[in-house]
Amino acid sequence: MEWLRYGAKYYPNRICMNNYTYNDIYRSVVYVAHNLVRLETSRLAILSDNSVTMAIYILAAMLAHKEVLLLNVHLKPNEIANQLAQLDVTTVLHSFERRNQVPNSIFTIEFESLKNILVSSVQEDTFDWTFAEHDIAAIMNTSATTGQFKSVPLRWGQIKAHVQASQEVLGRSEQDNWLMVLPLFHVSGLSILMRSLYNGTAMTIMESYDEEQVLQYIHDGRINMMSLVPTILKNLEPRITHHQLRVILLGGEFIPRPLVDACIAKQLPIYKTYGMTETFSQSVTMPVLSNLNKLDSVGKPLPRMTVHIVNPDVDGVGEIHLNGPMVMSGYINREPIHGDFNTDDMGYLDEDGFLYILNRRTDLIISGGENIYPKEIEDTVYAMQGVKECAVIPVADTKWGQVPALFVAFDDIDALGADLKMIVRDYLSSKLAKYKVPKYITIMDALPRNGTGKIMRKSLASHLDMTASNGGSHE
Repeated sequence: MEWLRYGAKYYPNRICMNNYTYNDIYRSVVYVAHNLVRLETSRLAILSDNSVTMAIYILAAMLAHKEVLLLNVHLKPNEIANQLAQLDVTTVLHSFERRNQVPNSIFTIEFESLKNILVSSVQEDTFDWTFAEHDIAAIMNTSATTGQFKSVPLRWGQIKAHVQASQEVLGRSEQDNWLMVLPLFHVSGLSILMRSLYNGTAMTIMESYDEEQVLQYIHDGRINMMSLVPTILKNLEPRITHHQLRVILLGGEFIPRPLVDACIAKQLPIYKTYGMTETFSQSVTMPVLSNLNKLDSVGKPLPRMTVHIVNPDVDGVGEIHLNGPMVMSGYINREPIHGDFNTDDMGYLDEDGFLYILNRRTDLIISGGENIYPKEIEDTVYAMQGVKECAVIPVADTKWGQVPALFVAFDDIDALGADLKMIVRDYLSSKLAKYKVPKYITIMDALPRNGTGKIMRKSLASHLDMTASNGGSHE
């Protein structure tokens, strides 16, 4: 937090958020914090779509030494009520647009307008801008759209360790302007806010994703850094004709190899990254353009982070465990973590220390005693012409225990012929061992995604076309 005060003191007229300077944002945060510090609660929640106002309220609540629960805007009122109850939160700050989403039993405070905040923001700064490393800055609930969630406490020590390590890997320029299209209630958005303040650089916050506006920002050179999920970049990349981009941080889900190849051809500076809420965003990162011989990797650990492969098989594939100062100490109201954090992902390290992700351990398909990694099948499908998106999940099978089921969407179904299932099956049969070929193939217009763009694999089973595709056999 002291990064904002430092910026207001030493470069007050430098742009901080959108068209507002460091001095504008500093004064606004102090003004709002004066209102929030009076609240007789140590923990409150914020519900809002991205905006400069939301960022100010997050920072103000932190400055008032409140623990800030960031609520997913895609939750229903009953789901919000459940999360608030489990975390003993009785006060919700919210935007005007989200007022009807908060349960009536909860005490609410609506955001003041940004215009009013800016006009009223001459206040004496009497706040303590220091925080103990163990103090909780924010709380994020993982798997919040499934009904089952775990609460991640993001502590100031984690945040400080992350922004320092990230700067070492991504570098810094005074001209940096980081585009924020990912939600602030997600760790990808909050980490942009904290990195930019630490670096003393600018950020451009978008209320919602607008491809035309993003293209204009890129072509005009307004922004030179972006954090995106592969789905967004896949649609954006063909339309980028020129740019001054320095970093495109790309993560959140598996990155199809054809997308990587297309970005390389245009010299788009993608940084593949692997991280999670529990590690305050990126923990492993790789600049692709300088590692062309490692394209299937997600890179090396950030400084002071370590990756361990636990219980490896004969090929070196095992559980990915992380350790370092940006790893959480444990979920709220659960047992603390001692030693490494088990990510529940499967992967391996090569001889140069580069990490390769295969799949979530829960996504691993064991078919007739054989391990099948959905990512291998998905990478093969993505190499087909016209594939928009795909995912593979396990389906119970009386003979083999489990078999793979493929869900795939195409850019233009009509142009590909009548029997798409047969086309896909024949293609995969020519590329994969027979037991890896999906037994079920479901053609969809689009795969279900959550608010941050990730494919919702758990919901795919309800769309399953049970017509067998003659795949999934070991014989």
